[in-house]
Parts: sequence; C-alpha cells; structure tokens
Amino acid sequence: MEKVLNIDIRQEQLKAQEEIKSQGLRVLVCAGTGCVANGSLEIIEKFKELGADVSIMTDYDKLTVVPTGCHGFCEQGVLVNIPDMHVTYVKVHLEDVEEIYESHIKNGQPVERLLYTDPATHQKVVKDEDINFYAKQTRTALANCGHINAECIDEAIAVRGYEALANVIAQGNPDAVIDEIEKSGLRGRGGGGFPTGRKWRFTAANRGGKSYVVCNGDEGDPGAFMDRSVMEGDPHKLLEGIAIAAYAIGADEAYIYVRAEYPLAITRLRKAIKDAEERNYLGKNIMGSDFSLDIHIKEGAGAFVCGEETALIASIEGERGMPRPKPPFPANKGLFGRPTLINNVETLANVPVILLKGADWFASMGTETSKGTKTFALTGEVNNTGLIEVPMGTTLREIIFDIGGGVRNGKKFKAVQIGGPSGGCLTEEHLDIPMDYDNLIKAGAMVGSGGLVVMAEDTCIVEVARFFMNFTQHESCGKCVPCREGTKNMLKILEKIVAGKGEMSDIDLLEDLAVAVKDGSLCGLGKTAPNPVLSTLKYFKDEYIAHIKDKKCPAGVCAAMKKIVIQESLCKGCTKCARTCPVGAISGTVKQPHVIDQSKCIKCEACLSNCPFRAIVLE
Repeated sequence: MEKVLNIDIRQEQLKAQEEIKSQGLRVLVCAGTGCVANGSLEIIEKFKELGADVSIMTDYDKLTVVPTGCHGFCEQGVLVNIPDMHVTYVKVHLEDVEEIYESHIKNGQPVERLLYTDPATHQKVVKDEDINFYAKQTRTALANCGHINAECIDEAIAVRGYEALANVIAQGNPDAVIDEIEKSGLRGRGGGGFPTGRKWRFTAANRGGKSYVVCNGDEGDPGAFMDRSVMEGDPHKLLEGIAIAAYAIGADEAYIYVRAEYPLAITRLRKAIKDAEERNYLGKNIMGSDFSLDIHIKEGAGAFVCGEETALIASIEGERGMPRPKPPFPANKGLFGRPTLINNVETLANVPVILLKGADWFASMGTETSKGTKTFALTGEVNNTGLIEVPMGTTLREIIFDIGGGVRNGKKFKAVQIGGPSGGCLTEEHLDIPMDYDNLIKAGAMVGSGGLVVMAEDTCIVEVARFFMNFTQHESCGKCVPCREGTKNMLKILEKIVAGKGEMSDIDLLEDLAVAVKDGSLCGLGKTAPNPVLSTLKYFKDEYIAHIKDKKCPAGVCAAMKKIVIQESLCKGCTKCARTCPVGAISGTVKQPHVIDQSKCIKCEACLSNCPFRAIVLE
C-alpha cells in the first residue's frame, strides 16, 4: 500500500521549472574547479554587471547568469554556454565578455573567434550540439553537470531531483528497489565492477539493527576527476542516490568520504545537505515518512589506499587508513562494526536515473555483461581533453579519434593507459575492442575509476611504467610485505633501466616480482599495482630491450640515454657553448670545432639552446 507523503514532488517540480522560465535568457558559465582556476568567477560577475541593464534586451526582458558545475570540456575552459542561442563559447577570458554581450546577446551576431574549432576540419562550430565532443556522448551520471546551478536545490528539483526518492518512499518496498537495481545490471563504477544490486542485497540481509551507507568519493588516480565533477556539478543527485540506497538496506546514517583536495566539492555538498534537510528531503522523517537519514562528510587526507573500502572505513573511524583481510566483508561487519554498504560517487549518481527511467532503459545501453554508461577522464596527447560519458562497449577508437579529436599535432597514436595506476597499457591493436569490464581484463587492463591517458609516438613506455610504479610504491600503506617490498624493488629495477644500467636478467626478475605482488598482496592496490608493468612488458617488450641492450630510448625521452654532440661541419668555434657549459664538458680553441666530453656532460642542454649556428644536436 502506497504511503501519503507531505511533499507533492510534482508540484515542487512545476514551481521550480516556472522559476527557471522566468529567468529569461540563461547564460551558463562553468564554475567547476578547472574553470574557476581560469577566472570563471570574474567572468560571471562581469556578465551580471552587463546584464543588469535589461532595457537593451530585445528578445528577452531579463538575463540570468548561472554558475554551473564542470561542463566536461576542460581543454577549452572557461566555457560559456547560452542554451537558447545554441552556442558554446570556449577559452573565454574576462576581456571577451563584453564582446559576447554586445555582439551576440544584444545583436544576434556570434563571436566567431570564440567558437570551437574542429581539429579534423579546422572549421568553426556554431551550434554546440554539433561539437563532436558533446554530440557523441550519452550522459547519465553527468546529465545535469554544466546545465544547472549546483548550489540551487530548486534547479535540481526542476530536473526531477528527489522524484525517485519520493516514489521509493511512497511505494514502501525496499526489496523492490534492490530488484530494480539488480535488473538494471549496474556494476560498481569505482574499479572492480562488482554488481551493485548484489552488494545491496548482501547488506540488506542484516536489516533490523544499525547499518550505514558510505559513499566513496576518494578518487586518487592521477588525472581522474569524474567523482569530483559529479559532487561539484550535481550534488543533489548524489544525495538522492545515497538516500535511496539507505532506504533499500535499512540504514539511517551515511558518510561521504571526500578527499580534502576537493574543497569546492565539499562546500557544495555541505550546502546541498543543509538545503535538502531544510526541505525535508533528508533528515528526520523524510517527506513525512518513518524513514530518516543523516548524511555526514568525512574529509580524507589524500591517501590512495583509502580508496580501498576497508582502509576507507578505518579512516572514517579515526584510524590509520590501512586495509584489513576479508572476510568479514563490510556488508556484514563494516563501519564501527556494523553492516555497511560502500559504493562510489558515480555508482550512486546512476541510481535515481535508473529508478526514474527504468532498469530496462539502463540495461539497453552497454554490453551483455556491462550495462549502462561510464565516465572517463580523457587526458594526455589528445586534442580534446576532458570528462566524458559513453555507453559501455564504446571503442577506444571512438573515444580517442571522434570525441577526443585525435592525437595532438598530427602525431601517431602509440598507446593508452586505462584505469590509472591500477590499469594497463593498451596498443593500436586494442582500439576496436568494446570497452567493458570483461574485455579490458582479458586485454590486461581494467576499467578502474575511468582514467584514460593517451600517448603519442614520442612517449617512452618504460618511463610510463616507472611513473605509475613510483606512484603506487609511494602510496603503498606498507602493511603487507608483497606490496611494500615488491613495489619498491620493481621501482628500483625500472629506475635502473631508464638510467641506462639495466641488464637482460632484469626483465625476468621484473616479471617475477610483478606476479608475486599481484598474487600475494592484501588489498586491491597491491594486487593491481603491477598491471602497468605487466601490460607494457607484454606489448612493448622491445622498448625494454632497446633500453637494456642498445642503451637507447626509442622515444628519445630518458635523459640518461641522451647524447649531445657537436657537428664538426657546422661548428664555427665561437666558444659560446664552452662558456655556457656549467661543468666544463666542452673544449676547443677559437674558430675550431669543439667537442663534448660525454663522461662529464650532465645533459642540461644549455649548449643546445645557446648555439647560434645550430651545430649542437641531441642524439
């Protein structure tokens, strides 16, 4: 039997939608972390200043400037979107605002120089829906990011915020909620891809006593910012997802674990919680029901290992963030010894949409075993970097060359590191495999949190492996020997190889250590730490061999293997290089070709940049 709530969510929506219609022309300015760093707050104030004089408006009697969350197209920030005019301006600076206002808003003439340029056609794109970066995405978790004021609860309600929660509470059937999540095929978006509905059912089996929901917002992968964008751009969707999860498992208390490096996300979450409590969408007796939920924010200190659920629990409890053996699993014994459901931000942000549009709708996207959409942080040597969301099963070729606009400066694609430090390095032969949990694991990588680092032909693969191993080694909590000692010794070998001191036996030792760390480590961080090494050894072993046998870095990146030489035929003996060299490695007489003593050269390249005759080259 349906329960009668004290909030008419449909009436609340209509009221909020009418309020938005009354705002006249809406100018959406990205106020995500990246754009704020580029001056978007000053741009917002300038638009407000100009828009104050409504008498000059023609088609609109009012202009409203809306600070939004991240639009995703971070490469092109600051972004200014005017939906009613179907235009997105890119790389906007404070001095451009008046021109946009006078030329386009007042007189209907787009400012062409601020339009996006397609890297393939080199043509300006007038309509924002024609920008490939956006047109080829399917946004679910990110659907509202960049389109609403993240700090206004009414804007969230206008796009059906809290409607799913109201429906769930009114229906009064927690098991039916879990059934729908299971039917949707949603898997955890934080790394391993464990079926979400199954995890909820495990935890719900302990209904009756005290239990918790924990939202993992501690994304620590270098270059990953998917969860941050949801928390900054659509915090109410996350809160609603948490509330639905809590209702389904019988919890009355929840924690959002956010790294302290996300101050904007924390600020907006705190405001969203306060506003939702004031409206009775959270707190005591939500919407007049017998369901109550308190949500707390716990700021993490930035330890990568705290992304692992048992280490995260320890951190919330005030202990050092270190994993513990499982079982018992958090579903049975988690936070403060009570049953605990842990999902990451993106997973929970999908929940309200699934319940509004139906499990079948969500399951219609993706592949047989990986349903729905996935967000990825697209970075590296690609024209269009930023945050994207695509159906599971989308190929790397579509992401890199269609959405991403191809490799920068016309360079040749070499590889892509997927899944962050815990992922693997894939090559050109993998560009057309459907990207989902199972296919990527077969290829030696993993979806992970969704980091995608594109590498061009001039990237040293061995250095990439060393970089990620350096990261995971420093982030190891040190609790178990395989991870603590294994990653340290793997890093030593990789440093030895890039320094030009490697031996062929190092490759076998590196592989043996990687397998031992993978098999013997306690938690997911250790078990996946060797992935970048194992995948690069599998697909780029020839580069390792070149570093060891030929003492040569094929990409010309590793400093220890660079050789700076003076071309005798071009050297005029001006002595400028000798005077520039800080270690006295260059000798010769005036008007005679000079030479470099390779045993003394520190490869600072000072001579290279100072030679007026371009006689000095890097080999």
